Amino acid sequence: MTTEYAGARTAASAILARRLPLPAEVDTRRIYWPAAIWVISYHLLALLAFVPWFFSWTGVLVAVIGMYIFGSLGISLCYHRLLAHRGFRCRKWLEHSLSILGFCCLQDTPARWVAIHRRHHQYADEQSDPHSPLVSFFWGHMGWILVENGELNRLGIFDRYARDLLRDRFYKQLERNLWRVWIILLSWAVFFVGGFIAALIVGATAMDAVQFGASLLVWGVFVRTVIVWHQTWAVNSITHLWGYRNYATDEASRNNFLVGYFSNGEGWHNNHHADPRTAKFGHRWWEIDTTYLTIRLLVRLGLVHSVVMPNPRLLATSGDNALKTHTYQEVPSD
Repeated sequence: MTTEYAGARTAASAILARRLPLPAEVDTRRIYWPAAIWVISYHLLALLAFVPWFFSWTGVLVAVIGMYIFGSLGISLCYHRLLAHRGFRCRKWLEHSLSILGFCCLQDTPARWVAIHRRHHQYADEQSDPHSPLVSFFWGHMGWILVENGELNRLGIFDRYARDLLRDRFYKQLERNLWRVWIILLSWAVFFVGGFIAALIVGATAMDAVQFGASLLVWGVFVRTVIVWHQTWAVNSITHLWGYRNYATDEASRNNFLVGYFSNGEGWHNNHHADPRTAKFGHRWWEIDTTYLTIRLLVRLGLVHSVVMPNPRLLATSGDNALKTHTYQEVPSD
């Protein structure tokens, strides 16, 4: 092991030795029912994939493609690198379209997702971190979603961490419950009705068309959404516990091979905490970042510009040099 990695690992070990209490305003006796209902119901509906009547190879393919379209483009590229960190710029029509893809993943509205994520960077692996796995693995992975946290439910969190988004009327509208319901129902209809009509066109019976549409709904919506959830949640949990570190940041973030490759580059999390603004998370040749490769393609197509690249001074920094990340700006400047 090089001195560079040894220094970063020693810093992380000291942080991991701590056991964090729950955030101060969490009440584990109070279930956050809107999230709990969605999480439980989608996991149960995803189990229909094991029922032969709902299986089709087309459904499996749709789920895999959907993981990229909704997970990589909607969450990783849009919610995370564009909206939360302003790692690049694009036209509003494209930004809003990508936001809808992210919204269909049921990981909250863009403004609230961004607010919680920016708070995570400011307090990473401290008590005020909304989802540190130093409380427990389950808490960091998904437990934090299921219970009330007064710090995240106040309107002040939007003004403090997401005021730049809410200046845009589009994001204000998405905070209204009626819009949320219609978007989700429409996404269900696209998969079921699309499959139903496609089957009829190729000569299937009405019942066969219903079966095919139901297959696309189960695989393309419920299975895909659950997988994308766990991709995102694994970044919050696994990459703050296991992996290697390129930089001695003042929290426990790590780069994890499994999460890095499975979550389109999001698992190079130590790199991300060391340099949050950059749109490129992979800092070593083996750290393949599918989301960044997509951003490069969009640049070539003329759809994206002003891409923030890793800080050259950071790349030249030894892993022994401590990096302070808790001074991260609540709202990135343009």
